Amino acid sequence: MRRTLDHIKPTGSNLSCRNWPAMKANNPQPASTMTPRRTALLGALLTALGPVSMAIYTPAMPELVDAFSTTEGAIKMSLSLYFAGFAVAQLLAGPASDAFGRKASTVGFLLIYLAGSVLAAMAPSIDLILAGRLIQGIGASVGITVARAVVRDQFVGKEAASIMNLIAIMLTVAPALGPTLGGLSLAAFGWKSVFLLMLGFGIIAIGSVSLFLRETTVPDRTRLRPARLFKGYAEVLSNPRFTLASLVIGGSIGALYAQSTMLPFVLIGEVGLSPTEFGLGMLVQTGSYLAGSIALRKVSHRISGHRAVVIGLCFSAMGGIIMALSVALLPPSFLSIMIPVGICTFGIAFVSPHIITVGMAPFPHIAGSASAMMGFIQMSCGFLGGLAAAMIGAPLPAFGTVIPFMEFMAVGSYLAYLALDRRT
Repeated sequence: MRRTLDHIKPTGSNLSCRNWPAMKANNPQPASTMTPRRTALLGALLTALGPVSMAIYTPAMPELVDAFSTTEGAIKMSLSLYFAGFAVAQLLAGPASDAFGRKASTVGFLLIYLAGSVLAAMAPSIDLILAGRLIQGIGASVGITVARAVVRDQFVGKEAASIMNLIAIMLTVAPALGPTLGGLSLAAFGWKSVFLLMLGFGIIAIGSVSLFLRETTVPDRTRLRPARLFKGYAEVLSNPRFTLASLVIGGSIGALYAQSTMLPFVLIGEVGLSPTEFGLGMLVQTGSYLAGSIALRKVSHRISGHRAVVIGLCFSAMGGIIMALSVALLPPSFLSIMIPVGICTFGIAFVSPHIITVGMAPFPHIAGSASAMMGFIQMSCGFLGGLAAAMIGAPLPAFGTVIPFMEFMAVGSYLAYLALDRRT
C-alpha cells in the first residue's frame, strides 16, 4: 500500500512527548512543558506578529506616497525590505532558539522589533521608514520560527496538527485583520498611528513571552557554530519531503504575502475603495479562512491529512483559475477581485496544518533550524512574488498573473511529493 503523509511520524508515535517514557539522547527536553492550550495561544500570538506587522501597514501605503513626496516603487520597497529582513533573519532566529533557548532568543528578537517600530513611527524621511521596516522584519522573524519549534518540541501526530491548525489560522487571519485595523487607525489618527499599533503589539508579545512561555528545549550554544549551523541546514534541505512540503506552504501562504503588495493598489487605485473600505473589505479573506478552518475541524475525524491537503489544493487551484480569468475578462470590482481570493484562502485552511506538521516531523533534534528554513522558504516565495509583481509594474495584471502561478506551484509541489512517496 502506498504510504501517505499520514504515515510519516518523527518517532513512530502519536503521543505528546510529555508521555514518552524516554527521550532520544540527541534531543533532551526540560521537565516542565506547556499544555496544548498554552502552547497554541502563545504560538498563535507569536505567529501573528509578522503577518500583522506586514498587513496593518498596507492601507497606509498610498498615503505615504503623498506624505513623503515619493513614488509607489519606494513605498513598495519598504514592504519588500520587511519581507527580506523577515525571511533572511529566520535563518539565524531558528538556530539562536536552539542555542540560547526558545524564551531568551524570542525576547531578544522582539526587542529588535520594538526598535524598528519606534524608528519607523518617528521617521522624518522615507529612508528611515525603509530602515525601520527592515529592522522590524528582522525582529518579527522569531515569531513563526519559535512557535513551530515549540510545538515540535512537545507534540507530534494529530495533537501537533491540531495546535498547528490554530497557529495557521493566525498566520492567515492576521494578514486579513491587519488592514482592517490599519485602515481604521489611519482614518482616525494618521499614518504614524499604524506604527504605534505595531509598537503596542510588540510590547504585548514580550510581556506574554516573559510571563507564560516555558523553556521547551535544552540550549546548546554549539549549534550556532558555523560548521554545525551549515550542517543542520544541509540536513534539512537534503530531505526532499521537507523541501517539497515547504514549497507547498510557500506557494499557498506565500501567495497571501505576495498579494498584500498588490491588493492596496488594486482595490484602492483601480477599484476606488478608500483605505478604510479596503481594510474592512479584507475581512472577506478572514472569513474565508475561518470558514475553511471550521469545515476542516468538522471533517478532520473522517478524512486523512492527505485527503485534507488534496481538498485544499483543489480550492486553491480553482481560485487561481478564476482569478486569472476575472482579471483578463472582467473590469476590476471588489467582487471580481475578492471572490477568487476567498476561494484560495478557504483552501489554505485545509492545507497548512498537516503539511507543516509532516514537514517538521523528521527533525526533532534541530526543530528550530527546520522551522527557520521552512519559514525562510515560505517568506522568500512571498518576497519573490512581490518582486515579480513589481517587475510587471501594473498592479492588476501582476495580481492576475503572479498569484495564480503561486497557487499552481503549491499544487505542483504536492504532486511531486506524492510521486516521491510512491517510489519509497
